[in-house]
Amino acid sequence: MLLKNYKPILHLFFFALAAYILHRAVFLFLKVNPQNFYYSIEFLYLIFFGISALLYLILLIVKKKNFEIVGMAFLFGTFTQMLLGYLVLRPILENKSEEVMIEKISFFLTFILFLLFETLLTVRLLNEKR
Repeated sequence: MLLKNYKPILHLFFFALAAYILHRAVFLFLKVNPQNFYYSIEFLYLIFFGISALLYLILLIVKKKNFEIVGMAFLFGTFTQMLLGYLVLRPILENKSEEVMIEKISFFLTFILFLLFETLLTVRLLNEKR
């Protein structure tokens, strides 16, 4: 039972690793130099993986205490993640050069990928029978 609860975090790790490798491969293929980015791609993946894993652990605790508010806890966690994402993205948004457009797209794609995976994990968690 314990392994069953924490197995999605392992899935999240492998998802993040596969997405990171694909992300780097696309940058190599398109000859994009991420060295000039404000935040490195590794930093973004580590931040989003940490936030996603933390949110899932919090949802497991909430599920154990009161199953009825798991959805609301997910919404609050997603709101908090979006707020943190904005705070991280703010220096990038303030830069008006055209080079930053690739960094913005990269940031939002990473954010959306992790948000989708978190949503799938939460739906799976909510569909489990007590």
